[in-house]
Amino acid sequence: MFQYVKLEVRRALRDPGFLIFGAGMPVLMYLLFTNIGVSSGPDSDEWRTASMVGMAAYGALGAAVSTGTGIAEDKSHGWLRQLRVTPMLPRQVVLGRAITGSVTVLPALCAVLLAGALVNGVRMPLWQWPVLIVLLWAGALPFTLLGIGNGYRLTAQTTGVLNVATLMGFSVIGGLWFPLELFPGWLRSVARFTPANRFADLGWSTTAGNAPGLLTVVVMLGWLTLFGSYAVVSYRKSGRTV
Repeated sequence: MFQYVKLEVRRALRDPGFLIFGAGMPVLMYLLFTNIGVSSGPDSDEWRTASMVGMAAYGALGAAVSTGTGIAEDKSHGWLRQLRVTPMLPRQVVLGRAITGSVTVLPALCAVLLAGALVNGVRMPLWQWPVLIVLLWAGALPFTLLGIGNGYRLTAQTTGVLNVATLMGFSVIGGLWFPLELFPGWLRSVARFTPANRFADLGWSTTAGNAPGLLTVVVMLGWLTLFGSYAVVSYRKSGRTV
């Protein structure tokens, strides 16, 4: 399985489109959002830190769900049929894809944090940086499973469209682009239970020097269970058609 994971990671990282749009776009959006029309002062520093976490979460979310696009394309090219005749067990194939998706999250995540530290001058205690990376990296797993489920269940074209819609919808409603305080009260209440908002809250808690709250942990585990079940069911269904 290690060789399979290595192969898939190399395929993803060699894709120029993944590096440009997967890692470059969140950095560009972060720098635009935090340097145009924002005056200097204590509030601007707070906004640059909060936006850094939000855009890092946005980049990680995009890389995670895009795992499904690769699976759907492999399915159409017959690659999944070849995997089924290898000695690898089905759960090893799914686990290998999940690990691959988790690894490809890191470039976008680290690129935004580097932009925050080197360009925007975000400063935090040293221990918060590795904790922030680990929590956001681990917290992206539910979205990787969602992408895997879409990839096994849908065509490549449909998966691509759905991934974009998922990324945009989760990011806006989850408050990754704009603070929840700007939302109407009813939408703010709903947003606190969306996966993207609780995902980013893992980082916002860390930058505030706190551990993630119980609500965040419970909501994230709930979404992990839901998206994980969806991935397993989709894989089993694809086994009857591929």
